[in-house]
Amino acid sequence: MACRLADIDALCMPFYILSCLFAIKYVYFVRFIRANVRSFVISIHNKQKEMKKLNVNLAIILFFIGGCTGCQQSGSQNDEIITVDVTASYPEKELILQDIMDVEYVPLETTDEFITHGIVEAVGKEFLLVRNRNDGNIFVFDRKTGKGLRKINRLGQGAEEYSGISGIILDEDNNELFVVDYTKKILTYDLSGNFKRSFKFADNSHYDDVFDYDREHLITYKKYYGTPEENRQACHILFSKQDGSVTQEIPIPFKEMKTPVVMKDELVVTPEFHMTFPAKDHWVLVNTSSDTVYNYLPKGNLTPSIVRTPSIQSMEVEVFLFPTIITDRYYFMRTMKKELDYKTFKGFPGTDLVYDKQEKAIFNYTICNADYSNKKQVSFFSKPKNQEIPVSLSLEASDLTEAYEKGQLKGRLKEIAATLDEEANPVIMLIKHKK
Repeated sequence: MACRLADIDALCMPFYILSCLFAIKYVYFVRFIRANVRSFVISIHNKQKEMKKLNVNLAIILFFIGGCTGCQQSGSQNDEIITVDVTASYPEKELILQDIMDVEYVPLETTDEFITHGIVEAVGKEFLLVRNRNDGNIFVFDRKTGKGLRKINRLGQGAEEYSGISGIILDEDNNELFVVDYTKKILTYDLSGNFKRSFKFADNSHYDDVFDYDREHLITYKKYYGTPEENRQACHILFSKQDGSVTQEIPIPFKEMKTPVVMKDELVVTPEFHMTFPAKDHWVLVNTSSDTVYNYLPKGNLTPSIVRTPSIQSMEVEVFLFPTIITDRYYFMRTMKKELDYKTFKGFPGTDLVYDKQEKAIFNYTICNADYSNKKQVSFFSKPKNQEIPVSLSLEASDLTEAYEKGQLKGRLKEIAATLDEEANPVIMLIKHKK
């Protein structure tokens, strides 16, 4: 059973407060005080004489903290804070995608001018931005019809050009797109590809996944790749769309830097992982060196959401935890073990986990697309797109035509596949929050 406020005698209230202070940091403590200040004051007044007789020392406090920690089971929920044991084995659970999320398919038009690998960089209400791997092409497609609208290519070494594409952010409200360049700068163009402005990253940092935050700001995680600044200055930031100036830093406290990146001699291997996740009405922020995943609310409040155990600081071989999709009922997550076979370069094993709020339990899950009769599984572990669409996938035309010929498709996907040939552009699958 999880320890709750209502189960704690008034005499133990100060101990509870101190345990909260250590367990979930100052932010949650403030929320608690605001919500319970009146009852707390009354309790202190009534127990004042008894409290004077107590010799409260550090040993007693630590004993109480240990006892309360023991009563909170893995997977329990206490005021929306979930505890996940990343080393535990959980029961299996099979889910159907369409029961949880809405699904939208966009077949991309194929012409001599619009031939694409289908790497989806941004999704707006009207447009899809899709790029190729190395040629600098950025394709603008109509989201509703998949019709190719225009092709943008500003690849080059000039002041108004990008030398490579690390990411693209779409801002439909301002009719702009932002290209994140490998040279640690961001270039801004209108949706016709006309250059507008550019700015560099803050100091000597790197930006890990940039997202559209609001009309005036972008959000990202600022990191320093193992330099001394990594421990002192790494944090999430909000920065200006106009000049790149940092308007707000959002630090997450940690003891020592821990990262999934594997370094051996001159070899550096970086698995795919993400530190920033847009949810329906807030943002989920991760620091791989912290045991706590936080929600960042529109008014700037930072509150704990998920606590992992054992501590990342205590593990000889680290196992990291990343959220993927947060719905009204489910918390989808994935673990990642810092383990790599240097001969095969296979590694970073992980487990897909989900916390079910109704059942108040954690499961090892698989999720199947109901538009396939053969229970084709879907992965949620990819770069999120925005607060409407956490996941987008590119379905190769050759795979769809083969599945169609085998009679494995249903519904809208079957209708689309019937019109394709194996050389067509991919079909974009948008996984959306239910309205």
